[in-house]
Amino acid sequence: MRPSGRAPDQLRTVILETGVSRHAEGSCIAKFGDTHVLCTASVEEKVPPFLRNTGKGWVTAEYGMLPRSTHTRTDREAAKGKQSGRTHEIQRLIGRSLRSVTDLAAMGERQIKIDCDVLQADGGTRTASITGAFVALHLAFQRLVRLELLKSVPLTDHVAAISCGIYEGTAVLDLDYPEDSNAQADANFVMTGTGGIVEIQGTAEERPFSRTQFLELTDLAEAGIRQLVEAQKKALGLT
Repeated sequence: MRPSGRAPDQLRTVILETGVSRHAEGSCIAKFGDTHVLCTASVEEKVPPFLRNTGKGWVTAEYGMLPRSTHTRTDREAAKGKQSGRTHEIQRLIGRSLRSVTDLAAMGERQIKIDCDVLQADGGTRTASITGAFVALHLAFQRLVRLELLKSVPLTDHVAAISCGIYEGTAVLDLDYPEDSNAQADANFVMTGTGGIVEIQGTAEERPFSRTQFLELTDLAEAGIRQLVEAQKKALGLT
């Protein structure tokens, strides 16, 4: 039995609430159970130096955890004067995931920065960030279309992410903190709405896991991603 009482293939309750920031061009709070992440998209009419005069745009991301998003307070990274390796890794992952479904040439020479701020953490903050960040990005593009700065939304597909793991010998979907901290293996899957694989991060914690178990995790992830994409479509009014 999972600590939460969920079935092995059951997601936590997922809520994607849009329009939560007055000023951002796109915003979404992604709630995966007790993990809550605020995702905002900001449009800038400029690009990084390496893209100037190329006609292409850019999508990038920043990620951070509020001091009391966890059980005990952690200092802000700004107070420490540097970001942790974990923060760098996660924000690069979010950016790569979003760019994988963005037509950078079609968005023109502008940049969209996604900020993912963890309000409350209970496992799976990076997967909630990616899932919510896509919604915020889509909303920002929709705004540019309404302003007649773009002809259409330059996204080729949906992208979402979910965690899976081996908990007490069983493959389970969408790990919360009690499972994540005690899993024999855990993995994060980033996939598109059409089933394409963007990235897989998998780690054995106690002992190596088998190819059969990996395929079990992949099957769970594919089913979970399909549900998340439907939630994204509903939040965006696309269904």
